[in-house]
Amino acid sequence: MQQIKLIVDDLVKNGTVSKEQLESAKDESKKKGMPLDKVLIKEGLVTERDIVSVLSDRLGIPFMDLSDYVVDTSVINLVPEAVAERYKLIPIFKIGQTLTIAMANPQDINAIDQVRLKSKCEIEPVLATETDIRNAIDQYYGVTGSVEEVIKQIDASKKAAKGKKVSEADLAEDAPVIKLVNLIILQAVKDKASDVHIEPDEKVLRVRYRIDGILHEGIKPPKELESAILSRVKILAKMDIAEKRRPQDGRILLKMEGRDIDLRVSSFPTIFGENIVIRILDKTSVLMGLSEIGMNAAALKEFDKLIRRPYGILLVTGPTGSGKTTTLYAALSTINSSEKNIITIEDPVEYQLDMIRQTQVNPKAGLTFASGLRSILRQDPDIIMVGEIRDKETAEIANHAALTGHLVLSTLHTNDSAGAITRLADMGIEPFLVSSSVIGILAQRLVRVICPKCKEKIIPTDDILRDLHLERSDDIAIYRGKGCPKCKETGYTGRIGLYELLVINEEIKKLIIAKASADEIKKKAAEFGMKSLYDDGIDKALAGVTTIEEVLRVSEEQ
Repeated sequence: MQQIKLIVDDLVKNGTVSKEQLESAKDESKKKGMPLDKVLIKEGLVTERDIVSVLSDRLGIPFMDLSDYVVDTSVINLVPEAVAERYKLIPIFKIGQTLTIAMANPQDINAIDQVRLKSKCEIEPVLATETDIRNAIDQYYGVTGSVEEVIKQIDASKKAAKGKKVSEADLAEDAPVIKLVNLIILQAVKDKASDVHIEPDEKVLRVRYRIDGILHEGIKPPKELESAILSRVKILAKMDIAEKRRPQDGRILLKMEGRDIDLRVSSFPTIFGENIVIRILDKTSVLMGLSEIGMNAAALKEFDKLIRRPYGILLVTGPTGSGKTTTLYAALSTINSSEKNIITIEDPVEYQLDMIRQTQVNPKAGLTFASGLRSILRQDPDIIMVGEIRDKETAEIANHAALTGHLVLSTLHTNDSAGAITRLADMGIEPFLVSSSVIGILAQRLVRVICPKCKEKIIPTDDILRDLHLERSDDIAIYRGKGCPKCKETGYTGRIGLYELLVINEEIKKLIIAKASADEIKKKAAEFGMKSLYDDGIDKALAGVTTIEEVLRVSEEQ
């Protein structure tokens, strides 16, 4: 009672509730024998969240919004349902031997002791509303962890509702459907997938995960669950569930195991139903340094020189998903300092960097790469990162920025480094401007790394040696992964980059001005020691980092 009085006093002090409203609520509380805080909520004067927010400030215990939180089944299994129900709490994540639980009353020592006893973990309580906890208990308990059993639960729900008209929105809010979609997303995050594909076919609904650049089959939920699953994803992404004839884009922000996960959702109508792809951006991923991305020593030394130049355009090229943004972030983190003003415009912002001003394109609000870049130039920047040069206008502004004393980092979609020069020319940038502004171009690809647990040495055949233009010797060997539980029998775990760095020197500038072909520029760069993507890949294969097959998959012999 004393706690409620103090909370109500704070609500009056901060102006949420007036003194007149409080007196009226007190009378109602006495008449009906209902706690004062419950009366205030029932009368619509405050929300549960208002009360919990005040309690959080008073107790110094963090408040947790459970509505956008996804909890792993293994964490739920640490606390029995009866304990969760009795004490109005739910486990949300476990780090080391510490289990964080959301509680309606985090001062309940008995509840904390019970959870500690059952889970055999140290307990860290956070605050949540009773309604959020109630919903979470309904969502996570009573439905077991395997996908197959969740599907059985959904079938049981449908049979129970037979004869009743159930809307798509209602079905999508059914606890087992919520659990199934959560399991699909959880599996993707656990497997470090970059994308989830939910694909309707004529007779099946397929889920596939892109892991290390390759799509892998996941679960195949029954076709009749298609509508419920797709509607659930669209509701989470704040998309129109009634609109199925045109593509839509949405976004889901989730918290999972203490991490912020940003999901970009895209729907696309097909002849068998809506295809949904979810891009996973883990904002708490560890940012890699330049020395960790796999660049060979010579290229790394030259690239480090380029990113420390006072002005010019430095381009990173390659297809979608080749790690261009990771390389740019690694470069920015290397040169970031309190003496430089670094501003980025991205689509989307994938990592958050200290001391760097980052913004995201928003075409609906008129913020494009071109308009954003023009505005950035009025912000007194030293270094600018533009997520991608997509059109002539952006290219022209980037060129102007470089020629007026700014270092501009950006990306292009081209097959190799020299191809970026012809691409800029195709956009309408004059060759003399390209030669004056561009200081270097880094082409890159990602190859899968051989699993260290099942790595084995292979003696290359004569055909392989001939294809690689190598002579047989005791020093030459290639490697592969046999496949093991750690790599899920693929033989690979993780990825590393292949790099081709073209430094624009005086000789290359002359070729650019003379409108030489990409092949001519590449040959001249090779004379100055540039290593091609293929050659860098072969070096990594011979060093046992990747396989010959991976190198051939992403690059071609020069």
